[in-house]
Amino acid sequence: QVFCTKLSEAGISSEVITGIFSNISSIYCFHGQFLLPELKTRITQEWNVNPRLGDILQKLAPFLKMYGEYVKNFDRAMDIVNTCMQRSSPFKDVVQNIQKQEVCGNLTLQHHMLEPVQRIPRYELLLKDYLKKLPEESPDRKDAEKSLELISTAANHSNAAIRKMEKMHKLLEVYERLGGEEDIVNPANELIKEGHIQKLSAKNGTAQDRYLFLFNSMVLYCVPKLRLIGQKFSVREKMDIAGLQVQEIAKQNVAHTFSITGKKRSLELQARTEEEKREWIHVIQATIEKHKQNSETFRAFNSSFSQEEEHLPDSSIASTSSVESMPGADGGGTIGGSDSSRKSSKSKRDKEKQSCKSCSESFNSITKRRHHCKQCGAVICAKCSEFKPLADNSRHNRVCKECFLKLPASPCSPGVEAVGEQKKKLAAEKQSLLAAENSLFSSYLQFLEKGKTWYKMWVTIPKSEPLVLYLQGGSQDGRSPRPIPLPGYEVSLPGSGEKFDVKHAFKLCQSHQTLYFSAEDEELQMKWMEILTKAAKGETEDTAEGLSNP
Repeated sequence: QVFCTKLSEAGISSEVITGIFSNISSIYCFHGQFLLPELKTRITQEWNVNPRLGDILQKLAPFLKMYGEYVKNFDRAMDIVNTCMQRSSPFKDVVQNIQKQEVCGNLTLQHHMLEPVQRIPRYELLLKDYLKKLPEESPDRKDAEKSLELISTAANHSNAAIRKMEKMHKLLEVYERLGGEEDIVNPANELIKEGHIQKLSAKNGTAQDRYLFLFNSMVLYCVPKLRLIGQKFSVREKMDIAGLQVQEIAKQNVAHTFSITGKKRSLELQARTEEEKREWIHVIQATIEKHKQNSETFRAFNSSFSQEEEHLPDSSIASTSSVESMPGADGGGTIGGSDSSRKSSKSKRDKEKQSCKSCSESFNSITKRRHHCKQCGAVICAKCSEFKPLADNSRHNRVCKECFLKLPASPCSPGVEAVGEQKKKLAAEKQSLLAAENSLFSSYLQFLEKGKTWYKMWVTIPKSEPLVLYLQGGSQDGRSPRPIPLPGYEVSLPGSGEKFDVKHAFKLCQSHQTLYFSAEDEELQMKWMEILTKAAKGETEDTAEGLSNP
């Protein structure tokens, strides 16, 4: 209502706005049109005859899955906000202007964006308190316990995002206090400790007021600035944790002293008390040790991966290495030719490691992590990989999709049988959910979301979740059914500008998402549109009346 609207009016692109606010309009619609009205009606009009909350929350809990999309997008949204604040003057002006207004409560855009992430954990705490006070024999206990179970699952995802956001807020705060001198706002950075310290002058031994920021990868040695607003510290020295040393020192007539020595500079420092000195030494030493352990683990991983690469029979790396080792290859046997070939090979390898072999998307440390196929060694992302037991061990190993299709099942491997049983059980549960006899309505429909390819899908609304549409089949083959919470969607026929080769098409629209369906005949099309329209309005009581599966 405030940030999103004002940024749109200022002409900020829809891609940026969607990237920041994700599906917040759908979440707002769900609360405004469904959850809030039902709770209000129950508490203000029906409480005397029906004092329950659990039934409402259990019925609407599946729609809290909408928060999953918002939480999943949260890191990316923070990155977009930080980038736009630095690079786009119109964006920065609008945001800063809004943040000064009373409606913002002196909080930043980032603080307000965190509110939806915190909403689910708050529901979880409220339900726990409600259950503590609810008598054991209460008719609402069963529904309330089921609601808590559903909401707790969603809360786990939100809590992880909150912890990450709290870390980012600390970094943002320090970044502002440093006047933007050091680019420290990075998910890999973590603030360990900060505080005032005295620096002993090498010339005359006088104490000078200084300030230390200790991060997991560096120490920032700063000079305080006497300002009420704006920049509070100026960075005098940046010292990497790698190679840093800290030790206690004894100085005549000066107590509580210690030194930190980096690759370029050594500092003699004085704490206010003996206890404070010991704490600084202990925390810095612990940070150095942890950094060493992480570096050794990383080096060991890189070393083992390099060895794996050297022994890959079919990889381009192996074939390139063998060409390089041949006399006269790519340089007539000269040393220069060999070096050039090796550099070229290394450059190619490094480039291949920056993006996924299958989808070609670039890797990053948060949302697009790098993995390796245990069969062919290809560098892949999680989306483009599957898990399969290999002949030499019983674990489920990550492999690329090409190897997943080529590899035979390995029944003789220990543990595979148990995995197979588990898969069968999950498949049975999935089929049970999708079965026609357990659904309010179901049928095959053609489905289109992006691109031009229509997929034949089994589409169902289960009796257990009357306001959720499930899709199975087509591009979803081999995966869990895809749930689509229906409240907030609009059901309509395609517009005049939307031309399709299929007949009897209709669509579901919500926020920036549009899903297209096509039925076999007009009767089935009208039936689905009627059912989906009711479910989108949150109507469940009469949805099942008169329905029969085709």
